[in-house]
Amino acid sequence: MPQIIPTAEPFFFPGKGANAKTGCLVTHGFTGAPKEMRWLGEYLNRQGYTVCGIRLNGHATKPEDMIRSRWQDWLLSVEDGYNLLRSCTDQVFLLGLSMGGVLSLTAASRLPVRGVVAMSTPYALPDDPRIRYTKLISRFIPYMPKGNDEPGSDWFDQEAWKQHVAYPKNPVRAVAELNELLGVMRESLPQVKVPVLLIHSRDDDYVIRDCMEKIHASLGSTDKQMLWVEGGGHVITEEPTRETVFKAAADFIKRVASA
Repeated sequence: MPQIIPTAEPFFFPGKGANAKTGCLVTHGFTGAPKEMRWLGEYLNRQGYTVCGIRLNGHATKPEDMIRSRWQDWLLSVEDGYNLLRSCTDQVFLLGLSMGGVLSLTAASRLPVRGVVAMSTPYALPDDPRIRYTKLISRFIPYMPKGNDEPGSDWFDQEAWKQHVAYPKNPVRAVAELNELLGVMRESLPQVKVPVLLIHSRDDDYVIRDCMEKIHASLGSTDKQMLWVEGGGHVITEEPTRETVFKAAADFIKRVASA
């Protein structure tokens, strides 16, 4: 019996034409699934790019699996995807949403990638004194709700929300891993020398508003851009913001790949 949630499987789209030798690795976010990156992957593939949408370790199956995952496992998932793409392309771009953006930026300091598009990416978790004790807390409280509001109430596109796949709760142990991963990313940002496009929604209530500016200021790259979008929440790859996001990502890849 399959373990992956139906419609949340990883995907691979071979490219065509002149852009086929440019690979795009698209990485989903914390508790999410490859599905939240699929529309972006399909858009880029229509431009001719070869696209791989990976499934991060412990995701898109059951929350218990994520409890056993560590940030190193998530980074290795990205490295696996990179190597798959590199076997059939000449250059690879990393595109990530939320924690996928964190992983993409971190990986860009370690792997010979061509560029990065980081979307809705946090710089740090909210200032909460409980964060430092999450490993201990997780022994007694394995999960916590994602928020106090009704699920999906912060989405602008309710139809997109209905098809979205993600765990309904946050594994507390995984929050500790995310916090450690963010520390690794912050240390890695000065070593990121490739072109970077950062995209964030002004209507994102999930990630601290000044995160994009802090990431931008810390990057070692001289080719770095910030783009604000409006009219969509955190998952900007599925919200009404998606067409603007997709076009900006495609234009960035086209410019950098042909430079």
